[in-house]
Amino acid sequence: MKRAEHEASYSAFVVSRQDHLRRIAYALCGSWHDADDLLQVALTKLYTAWPRVADGNPEAYVRSILMRANIDAYRLRGRRVRTARLDAAGDPAAATGLPVDERDALVQGVQRLPEMQRKVVVLRHWLGLDVHETARELGISEGTVKSHSSRGLAALRRLLEPDCDEGRPAGPARADRERAGVTHPSS
Repeated sequence: MKRAEHEASYSAFVVSRQDHLRRIAYALCGSWHDADDLLQVALTKLYTAWPRVADGNPEAYVRSILMRANIDAYRLRGRRVRTARLDAAGDPAAATGLPVDERDALVQGVQRLPEMQRKVVVLRHWLGLDVHETARELGISEGTVKSHSSRGLAALRRLLEPDCDEGRPAGPARADRERAGVTHPSS
C-alpha cells in the first residue's frame, strides 16, 4: 500500500472513531482537557504504527495506547485530576438512556473508583469487552479482571444507592465494623 493510501485509510479511521475514542479517554482520566491530550498522544502513536495495524484491529491498538498513556500521565503528574462535568456534545454516559442527573451521578461514581477498578468497569461494562479482551488490554489475569469488576460494581452500588445494605442481615464482620464505627469495608 502506498503512503497516500495509508494516510487516506488512517484519516478515514480517525474521522469515524474519534468521538468514540475521546469518550473512552474521558472515562479513563475524568477530564475533557486531559482526554483530548490523551487522544492526541494515542492518535500520534497510531499514525506511526498505522502500516502495521491497519489490517488488524486498530481500535484495540488505540485503546491499549490510551490505557498506557493514561498510566504514564498519572505517574508524571503525581496526582489525578478528577472532574465529572459533562459537556452536551460528548456525554460518555448518554447511551445509558438515564436522565442527566443520574448519568452525572454515574460518571462521578466511576471517577471515584480506584484506577484499575475504573478501567475494568469502563472496558467491561461501558465498552462491552469480555473478560479475556479486558485482561489482554490491561495486561492482567482474567481472575483479576473479575475481581476488579466485582469490587468496582459493588463500590458503585454503595456510592449510588447508599442504603442498599439496609435489608441484609448483619454478619459477624459487618457487625464488628458497625460497632467500631466503620461504615464500609476497608478492602
